[in-house]
Amino acid sequence: MNRLSSPDNSADDPRGERIAKVLARCGVASRRDIERMIEEGRIFLNAEKVTHPATFVQPGDIMRVDGNVIEPPQKTRLWRYYKPTGLVTTHHDPQERPTVFASLPDAMPRVVSVGRLDLNSEGLLLLTNDGALARELELPSRQWIRRYRVRVFGLVDPARLATLAHGSEFEGIKYGPIQAVLDSQKGDNSWLTVSLREGKNREIRRVMLGMNLHVSRLIRLSYGPFMLGSLKPGELEEVSGKVLTEQTAFYQHKTTRKRTP
Repeated sequence: MNRLSSPDNSADDPRGERIAKVLARCGVASRRDIERMIEEGRIFLNAEKVTHPATFVQPGDIMRVDGNVIEPPQKTRLWRYYKPTGLVTTHHDPQERPTVFASLPDAMPRVVSVGRLDLNSEGLLLLTNDGALARELELPSRQWIRRYRVRVFGLVDPARLATLAHGSEFEGIKYGPIQAVLDSQKGDNSWLTVSLREGKNREIRRVMLGMNLHVSRLIRLSYGPFMLGSLKPGELEEVSGKVLTEQTAFYQHKTTRKRTP
């Protein structure tokens, strides 16, 4: 029988940790996606189908997803990856388009992304083997700036661009403050630097469309303190443990707790 937790159990509960949390830390998927996978009957603990996301996992238990054994959580790791255009940021695409995760080297562990970039966007995408870390880095409360290099087609009005700093609305959807600066212009093509702290789906493309500007290229340069740097499309580089500790309070707290007697 699945071991079920009460609503207020923590990771220190002697009965173990919730399977949704453990599988997220293993890099299987986000907790929300794992809950959906449980509903679909795709997850087993030992020989029994898991029916509740609050089921406990203890040392020695065997977890299976889609019939594959999932190894226990490993040391938390983070990578910077230059996502090329033409890849979707998902593990399973109903349209069977090429995915970010299928493009990674065979030696890579199972990872999840921190946020997403759509099919036609490129640039920095953070990847981690720890779903809990991914969730922490995506929290709006971090107020981390995402910076982009954006090429647009159309007539750019710098004064109108400046108004985006006060928020905007397009097709009934309100968007938060965006800092947009005109860098260069040649005919009807212009390059902008665009920065925002919390982005809705396709926000930059939609906000620019509201200004009669068509985005023809979108490159993410940074996500909080992590930079694209000199990476080329398809390349990835692991963030050192030292940098990860310095830049993420969550990870720093986690490693400190582990050292506490």
